[in-house]
Amino acid sequence: MHGMIDRRMLINFRVKPERIAPMLPSFFRTKLVKGWAMAGICLIRLKDIRPKGLAAAFGVSSENAAHRIAVAWDEHGVTREGVFIPRRDTSSALQSLVGGRIFPGIHHPADFLVEESGDDYRLQMKSRDDATQVRLHARRTKQLPSSSLFESLEEASDFFARGSAGYSATERTNCCDGLELFTAGWQVEPLDVLAVESSFFDDHATFPTGTIEFDCALLMRNISHEWRSLPQMKGEAWKQ
Repeated sequence: MHGMIDRRMLINFRVKPERIAPMLPSFFRTKLVKGWAMAGICLIRLKDIRPKGLAAAFGVSSENAAHRIAVAWDEHGVTREGVFIPRRDTSSALQSLVGGRIFPGIHHPADFLVEESGDDYRLQMKSRDDATQVRLHARRTKQLPSSSLFESLEEASDFFARGSAGYSATERTNCCDGLELFTAGWQVEPLDVLAVESSFFDDHATFPTGTIEFDCALLMRNISHEWRSLPQMKGEAWKQ
């Protein structure tokens, strides 16, 4: 599958590893940055997604939200890196319908309201099962916040570029569907987050005060890309 990433925002939080570990399948471990786990939300608008060889007119466009956790695992004696995705939401009825078949992982139907004006981005998302909500107000800027764990934009960019392999939760609690992102170029810009709300990360039962903090946000725009399926990963059942 290929098309265009019209806009991709990575909203990143640093989390105490002990709060993240119970969410992971047994074959993953948390990928740490200075002792913290890194999790977040990928808010991505895809355009003209279609099987390679088809004209863009046959493609699907959609707004999507993926809650992600940076992970590592061992594969044939080699350490690999990527993200585990416990929750996907989409504006596309097609993606929701064929999620787990053509599109790996469960894709929950959701409503998105997006306003973009120059350097200003506002987004609201609410899943139709009322399980997940996101609100964001962000603005393009020139540098990461001084409070970020990353010393530079280049360091942050490299960290997230190595997370191109994503494994999504499925209806089976011992199995993940895999998908890897390949881009024609990798270029990120920092975002200044003026306000962010997430029903997932704001849940104090899961993330008590002091166990999670906003870290940084990154923006990608107008990137040609391909999604390639990865073999499923299976192991012991975990709590979803």
